[in-house]
Amino acid sequence: MCGSVVGCCTVQSEGLRPTMCSRTRAGFTLNIIDTPGLIEGGYINEQAVDIIKRFLLGKTIDVLLYVDRLDAYRMDTLDEQVIRAITNSFGKDIWRRSLVVLTHAQLSPPDGIDYNDFFTRRSEALLRYIRSGAGINKREYGDFPLPIALVENSGRCKANEHGEKILPDGTPWVPNLMKEITVVISNGSKSIHVDQKLIDGPNPNNRWKMFIPLILAVEYFLVVKGIRRAIHADIANGKVDDWEQRYRDLVGSRDPVEQKGSTSRNRKA
Repeated sequence: MCGSVVGCCTVQSEGLRPTMCSRTRAGFTLNIIDTPGLIEGGYINEQAVDIIKRFLLGKTIDVLLYVDRLDAYRMDTLDEQVIRAITNSFGKDIWRRSLVVLTHAQLSPPDGIDYNDFFTRRSEALLRYIRSGAGINKREYGDFPLPIALVENSGRCKANEHGEKILPDGTPWVPNLMKEITVVISNGSKSIHVDQKLIDGPNPNNRWKMFIPLILAVEYFLVVKGIRRAIHADIANGKVDDWEQRYRDLVGSRDPVEQKGSTSRNRKA
């Protein structure tokens, strides 16, 4: 897809390292960063996530292209984990700057299903997972439009008279993709600048600081005041500790405090 958009040979990430391809025209430079997959062995590859974040350090994300296949017939919790990993890494607002891209758009739907119906079902299913993984509730749907663009980069993709690869409805997909990217960029949301603070994430030590005064208050009222009430109750009931009783047995039945005070007075006398 990168090759078709920027007009150069296809660029693929080598291993876990992202790659960037650029195209400059009329003083405008388009940089597309191709990232490795986040799934390995049925789990989220945290190393890949970290490498992507550090590769993007100091850069600004104007648009996130979330790429999936149109002909993926099932989704599972792993898809939601990928979305959650993106959200945790770059913040929920990254989805305000997102365009969902579905590849393999030249497919023939199964069992004679209408192409547009199949596209609608697939899109709705994917958007449900994105909203769930990103924590987007129904009241926020308007703030996270999540537009969708179709692409087809295979050799069997048809072309129009201008040599442009087209979708089944005749739409040239590269110009359409660029149009959708422009819509996302101009939707009024802020671009995501990747700085060290974003890479490090929230400080877990700060998470519970707001609760410290409440914890201290609870500790005071439940522990300190509880002990104080018990002491006053023991004094009122005439109860004494074992050590105090042994002391009284040695010096007599008088209160050890009174005994100490009496002894002090005798010494002064």
